[in-house]
Amino acid sequence: MVYRVCILTVSTKGSRGERTDESGERLAEMVMRLPAEVVGRALVSDEVPEIRKQVHEWLKAVDPHLILLTGGTGLSPRDVTPQALAPLFDYEVPGLAEAMRAAGLKKTPHAMLSRSVAGVKGRTLMLAVPGSPRGATDSVEAVMEALPHALRMLRDDVSDVPAAHRPS
Repeated sequence: MVYRVCILTVSTKGSRGERTDESGERLAEMVMRLPAEVVGRALVSDEVPEIRKQVHEWLKAVDPHLILLTGGTGLSPRDVTPQALAPLFDYEVPGLAEAMRAAGLKKTPHAMLSRSVAGVKGRTLMLAVPGSPRGATDSVEAVMEALPHALRMLRDDVSDVPAAHRPS
C-alpha cells in the first residue's frame, strides 16, 4: 500500500519567505520509506485558524492517511500547533508523542520541552513534531517503524492482526 501523506510546515518566518522550509523537505524524503506519496505540502504562519484551515482542506480533498505538521510545538507564546490540533482530534495517541520525546531526550534535554502531539481525525493520523530539521526528523524516525501498522489499522486493514484479536 502507498500511503497518502500531507506535510504542513508551521512557521511565520517561513510563510513570509524569511526562512527556508528544511524540515518539511526532510520529512517528505523520509516518508518515502513507508512507502508514501506526498499529496499535499503547505507552509502557514503560526496562527490557529491557518493551521486548522489547511488541515480541514486536506481531510476533505485528499483523505490522507497521515498528516505531519512541523513547527509550533515549543514553549513560545507563538507556538500554537498543539492548541490548533487538539479540538480537531477524535482521540489522541499519546504513545507516539511519548516515543518521540523519549527519543529526543537521548540527544538533548531540551526534548522534554516539546509539546509534540499525535491524534486521529476520522481515519487520518496526525503528528505534530518540532520545527527544527533535526527535531522533526528525529521525532518521525522514532515512530517510523510503527507508522505502517497504525495507518493500516485506521483503514481497517487487520490482515496482520492475529484472528483472536480481530474485531468480530
